[in-house]
Amino acid sequence: MQERPRAYDSYTVAVVCAIEFEMSAVRYMLDREHPNLPTKEGDSNIYVLGELNGHDVVLACLPGSQGKGAAATVATNMARTFPSISWRFFVGIGGGVPSKKHDIRLGDVVVSMPEGQYGGVVQYDLGKETDDGFVLKGFLSPPPPLLRSAVVRMQSDHLVSENRAEEFLSAMLQRGRRLSVYQRPPSNSDILFHADYSHDPSSATCETCDGQKRVRRTPREFDGPEIHYGLIASGDRVVKSTVKRDEIIRNVGDVLCFEMEAAGLMAEFPYIVICGISNYADSHKNDDWQHYAAATAAACTKELLAYIDPKPAPAVLLRPQ
Repeated sequence: MQERPRAYDSYTVAVVCAIEFEMSAVRYMLDREHPNLPTKEGDSNIYVLGELNGHDVVLACLPGSQGKGAAATVATNMARTFPSISWRFFVGIGGGVPSKKHDIRLGDVVVSMPEGQYGGVVQYDLGKETDDGFVLKGFLSPPPPLLRSAVVRMQSDHLVSENRAEEFLSAMLQRGRRLSVYQRPPSNSDILFHADYSHDPSSATCETCDGQKRVRRTPREFDGPEIHYGLIASGDRVVKSTVKRDEIIRNVGDVLCFEMEAAGLMAEFPYIVICGISNYADSHKNDDWQHYAAATAAACTKELLAYIDPKPAPAVLLRPQ
């Protein structure tokens, strides 16, 4: 017997992605997929519906165009079609900012969390130029308190237990042979160069880059991703210059990663942003880690949802089983 579609108002979790392979990573982490619902008039989004850790989830992807404007349109249409959404996630890839304080590596995940005067995501290109330099203007809303509490609980649990990213990724890879694109690349392809060493633009890869300019990092005890918590910088341009990256950090503060669309979503609704790290926001940026980074972000989202009671109300913070 074919499963009957659920009602629009049964969906309480929204996940938005910028690119198809990010959306597919979340889609194939779903515990099960639901039948489609008819498209409502005026809504140009196409949705994937399903269940994730007991929550009814609606998943949408930007329509082939990136940036804050496209993201805002998707968020507005989604809210109109699915009026009961309580928890909103923006899930995808970003450029990490390793430092002495934050040992961020490719495939790791950054979860947006408030820090100082910022709500977790900073729109770094919104402001004004003054005689003293660029001054940021406006602030984006932090995630709802229960989501922040769930993140804090998960962060605390991971002090004594590993995150479940590799477990969820392994299960996903068994669903179809073409999903093998989400496998982890070799660890020796995770190369961080010193910030003052730029990539030769005439070379398509880093094979000819000076090995003496690599940052020497202590190997980790295991190959799975670590999860970091803090500020994410959002703007309309891809950051692949350490000069530009460091200039933004001087203006904003302790940024952990960069991405392009979250500010457009958060101008409309409070989202929590989860980014898998696929590059270091420098001139050595390449695409080798993109799929794996999308998968680790999707896995983190799935794990985080286990901390929130899927029952409609009152919302309760849970300890995952």
